[in-house]
Amino acid sequence: MTGTPVGSLAGRTVDVIGGGIGGLSTAAFLADAGADVTVLEQQSRLGGAANVIETDGFRFDTGPSWYLMPDVFERFFDQFDRDPEEYYELTKLDPQYRVFFRDSDPVPGVGTPYDEDVDAPCDWVTITPDRDQTKRVFAAYEAGGGEAFEEYLAEAEHTYDVGMEHFVYEDRSRFRDLLDPDVLRAGPGLTMLGSMQDHVEEYFENPKLQQLLQYTLVFLGGSPHNTPALYNLMSHVDYNMGVFYPEGGMYGLVEGLVDLGEELGVAYRTGVEVTDLQETTTGIAMQTTEGRRRADRVVANAPPAHVERELLSPGKRDHDLDHWDDQTYAPSALLWYFGVEGDVGPLEHHSLVFPDDWDPHFASIFEDPAWPDDPAYYLAVPSLTDDTVAPENHHTVVVLIPIATALEDTDARREEYRDWVLEDLATNVGVDLRDRVVTEESMCVEDFAERLNYPEGTALGLAHTLFQTGPMRPSHRARRVDGLYYVGGFTSPGIGVPMTIISGEHAAQAVIEDEHDRGVLGRLRG
Repeated sequence: MTGTPVGSLAGRTVDVIGGGIGGLSTAAFLADAGADVTVLEQQSRLGGAANVIETDGFRFDTGPSWYLMPDVFERFFDQFDRDPEEYYELTKLDPQYRVFFRDSDPVPGVGTPYDEDVDAPCDWVTITPDRDQTKRVFAAYEAGGGEAFEEYLAEAEHTYDVGMEHFVYEDRSRFRDLLDPDVLRAGPGLTMLGSMQDHVEEYFENPKLQQLLQYTLVFLGGSPHNTPALYNLMSHVDYNMGVFYPEGGMYGLVEGLVDLGEELGVAYRTGVEVTDLQETTTGIAMQTTEGRRRADRVVANAPPAHVERELLSPGKRDHDLDHWDDQTYAPSALLWYFGVEGDVGPLEHHSLVFPDDWDPHFASIFEDPAWPDDPAYYLAVPSLTDDTVAPENHHTVVVLIPIATALEDTDARREEYRDWVLEDLATNVGVDLRDRVVTEESMCVEDFAERLNYPEGTALGLAHTLFQTGPMRPSHRARRVDGLYYVGGFTSPGIGVPMTIISGEHAAQAVIEDEHDRGVLGRLRG
């Protein structure tokens, strides 16, 4: 690890509870620092939410499907003197994605070279890596839209550069961290307060352009009305950095992280559930489904709410249990994994389908939780890029509808929305899959709650609201259990695969710093 003496954890044992991306990242850093590291994963396969379904010749990523912010992955592997390409090949998507505005007629002048063969009854936009082409799209919807797009992206790039350097790569998970002189100098130059909706409205009036600049907020578990304007940086990620696809899908990334860990000496144990944690005079004692274990330190790649509710005794919890009921969780999701025969019409590798007004959908998630009447939704068709994930003349189609957490999740409700989506695709997007589905599976609220122990069945973690950003997210260090740490999308820097990769670095650094302080204290006492 950059700046960390090799062997600083030599002779120390660290167990990582949970083999999600954050846990795999942490394990690699700790092993590189000399620790004896074991990852304990309750499922039969590593990856956590970033898992895979393999059935009838189809391969579906069950969780994350967007490979964004390639600089984060390059930086991660570089800290081990490696390159991502040593573990998986990357394809830059061109086009990046297509957006369908299903309640609107096509707008003249919006088409791109990729859209000549599109036969969609609604208005649609294709976003490519060609920024000038995207600028023309914005100009077609609004007078001066092209110039405003350039101004907006310039600010987004500045926010990204400053935010990543001073607020993301540097662990700012404690309020005292915000008093760092570098932070005090950098902060005033950022648009941090106010909502994304208010910020975007300063540049654009057209609601479709506002949607194009804000759809990535769903990746952060928020809405335009409750996410701080700071996250305008996601437009730089989207329009300037590009969208990629790792060989084998996002699970190819998981396999790469596992391979890296094995090279560094990490041991992996699947099918092992931790059921109890206790602080002892010699470290952390754990009860597992395979018996008792002991480690000098433990990193939980599990929601702090689950750890406090299920694994710790009342006197060792940092919060009252009611605390976790008062948090704002990112949306849950209804996902359908369809294996379909034949072509997929105008769909791209990534496609999004929006109503003209998506505010009622967001209100049904955050304000008045209910199943949505007219939802926006997302589709992934990775078989358009990778012919190994589906049989010949077939495609993998994943549909995701963001929904509120803690909704009643029944088979009847899942089927209702399955039929609605397939009908909507046929009527408003121009692709009829209804008689061509040859295999299907689904995930929803109960699956996230039961398989992953995610509170209220959230699919992502804690939303990035103003009061759940930076030091207001759960700390990497448990306050009442010496030697217990947290990593993943429920802590800082937040939700998303790149953020959980960085979270692993932060959690490992906290372990190393505490171990160093322990050694110094021991020498002083000696």
